[in-house]
Amino acid sequence: MGKKRITYTAAFKAKVAIAALRQDKTISQLAAQFKVHPIVISRWKAQLLQGADVVFKDGRSKKKNDDPDIDKLYQEIGRLKVELDWVKKKSEGFD
Repeated sequence: MGKKRITYTAAFKAKVAIAALRQDKTISQLAAQFKVHPIVISRWKAQLLQGADVVFKDGRSKKKNDDPDIDKLYQEIGRLKVELDWVKKKSEGFD
C-alpha cells in the first residue's frame, strides 16, 4: 500500500515559498524544517513569483473586454441604430 498524498493549505505553501525567497536558509534546510521535498519548495517558490502580479493588481481600473462576442454585439447594435434612424427618416413623410 502506498503513501497517502498530503494536501497542503495555501497559507502553508505561501509561508514556505516566502521563506525560500528570503534566502536565509538553503532549500535543503527549509525542506528539513517544513518536512517537504526540496523540489516542491522550488515549485511553490516559482508559482509565487509567477502569480505575484495578481497581489498588486489595481481593482480600480476598468476591466478589459476579453469577450469577442461582445464586440460583435456592439457592432450589431450600431448597425441596427443606423437602420432605425434611416427608417424613421423615411417614414416621416407617411404621417
